[in-house]
Amino acid sequence: MDIRVQQEAFDYGAECGRFGQGDGQAGAVVTFLGLVRGSGGLSRMEIEHYPGMTESALAKIAAEAEARWSLADVLIIHRHGPLAPGEAIMMVATAARHRKAAFEAAEFLMDYLKSRAPFWKKEFGADGAEWVAAKDEDEAALDRW
Repeated sequence: MDIRVQQEAFDYGAECGRFGQGDGQAGAVVTFLGLVRGSGGLSRMEIEHYPGMTESALAKIAAEAEARWSLADVLIIHRHGPLAPGEAIMMVATAARHRKAAFEAAEFLMDYLKSRAPFWKKEFGADGAEWVAAKDEDEAALDRW
């Protein structure tokens, strides 16, 4: 398990290349890259978090995914600080014996990161700044798990 909360950018290709190179037990690797959307006149986004608390919460949910889907490995990278449209916000990777488990675990982690992870997002545009509120559809996505 590798959990990173960082301000600096990461190399998605390099992370994918390193991930899943464990003991050879995994038959499937799933990766996801989340980007800042530039729609609606967004000029930048700022993400805040509480160091220590955030990493602990992410490690707990990653451990739950590992146990539930018998994962061989899991990676979560989530950025904080100022981000521009097109920049990577986060990455999730899962490795499992079978593809269904790898896909489901990745979706579970992404749903958690979108709605429950302790990050606070503020969007900046031509009309000023606004904190991003939780969306009903994001909360509903967690109900299936």
